[in-house]
Amino acid sequence: MSAVPLHPSMLGAFQPEVGAVPFPGYRLLALRGRGAFATVWEASTPSGQLVAMKFMSSATVAQTAREIRSLQAIRELSHDNLLKIRQVWSLPGCIVIAMDLAEASLMDLLEVYLDELGHAIEVPKLAPYLVEVAAGLDFLNARKHRIDGRLVGLQHGDIKPNNILLRGDRAMLADYGLATPTSGAVTPCPRHGTAEYTAPEVFQGSLSERSDQFSLGVTYHVLATGHFPYPEPPRDREKLRGYARPEPDLSRLVMAERLALARALSPIPQDRYPSCTELVKSLLAAHGLQADRGGDSKLVIRSSTTSEASIPKSQLFR
Repeated sequence: MSAVPLHPSMLGAFQPEVGAVPFPGYRLLALRGRGAFATVWEASTPSGQLVAMKFMSSATVAQTAREIRSLQAIRELSHDNLLKIRQVWSLPGCIVIAMDLAEASLMDLLEVYLDELGHAIEVPKLAPYLVEVAAGLDFLNARKHRIDGRLVGLQHGDIKPNNILLRGDRAMLADYGLATPTSGAVTPCPRHGTAEYTAPEVFQGSLSERSDQFSLGVTYHVLATGHFPYPEPPRDREKLRGYARPEPDLSRLVMAERLALARALSPIPQDRYPSCTELVKSLLAAHGLQADRGGDSKLVIRSSTTSEASIPKSQLFR
């Protein structure tokens, strides 16, 4: 396999390809994903373990130093639903992040459902993953992380099905390494994630403490229906500045579900739920479901009118 072309800002940088050794003992085995500014590879480590290695473009020395400092602080975070960042390096023109390797993403799971079953993921089967993602986001968003001497919250900034990975039977948030620290209701933010999932305030140049929740709401609609609740936003990034979303089309959902999701998709951040967990509780309640921990602390989804488990995680792919 030839080297994978990188973004023009990375010309002259290390070119990832099968068999390449970006660092002693690390060998690239297969391309796992590609975006506009990054590629993700499966790689072997000096101990023989498998990891994911992400190569991100970095145009200047100052940008590299700034983002390395941020990544080094954030990699210390630990939560059951955050994909562990193992190591961070820099190479000419790029930053490299070594992470735990996951089996698939929720987007992969959605595509299996659409291709093989002809419909999106049923809410009872999606529910355990939603509960776990919400827990990971609430941990990130909480203003309790000490970075550069300040207690801050962290907004992921790019919540979407592709960034929710499946490792074993657990949903894990990935790509949070460049999360934005927040210390107030509104934080200036010149960049945004994937426009289809982006909260409206981000198009106006600011993150709120509930921007990730909006993106989780869009993610839920996509996974549960196979469709976006909004028309496609402009492709030109210049036209996204100040872009105003129309009202969402929630007609594919049942009425109680529409009401629950509409709150998370409010254009006014303060009108959204106080946490992502509260959003997920409302969505499950709309389907007569609730999440509980069993005696062994394992997550089960139950009918809200009976104590019987509605679906164990072992059956999610059946």
